[in-house]
Amino acid sequence: MPTMNELSAQVHQTALDKGWYDGGGRTFGEVIALMHSELSEALEDYRNGAAPESTWYEKKTDGERHISREPVDETWKPCGIPSELADVVIRVMDACAYYGIDLDRAIQEKMAYNATRPHRHGGKTI
Repeated sequence: MPTMNELSAQVHQTALDKGWYDGGGRTFGEVIALMHSELSEALEDYRNGAAPESTWYEKKTDGERHISREPVDETWKPCGIPSELADVVIRVMDACAYYGIDLDRAIQEKMAYNATRPHRHGGKTI
């Protein structure tokens, strides 16, 4: 199984190949805003009644939107909360590769630290 860093490199290469860094790249604020937008899309799906595990597929042809419970072929776009959460992870991985962040190490360090924290640390209700 590939490491998070290896996946991040693949994600970033796809972004490069698709032209998302043409013209000099993005600002840090833009990168973070794109992560936020994917989370907002997941929330919007939930607010529209989608179950967290629900996936459907869509394809737009001639201005018409077609929806299916199963992908007809690889050109059908996966939709729903799982897809939006995947987009969040993809955006994070892209950012890590772009900025040279060792995501494997950052996750391991943060998980180790979190394991030392008290139960429901911080006293927050949400």
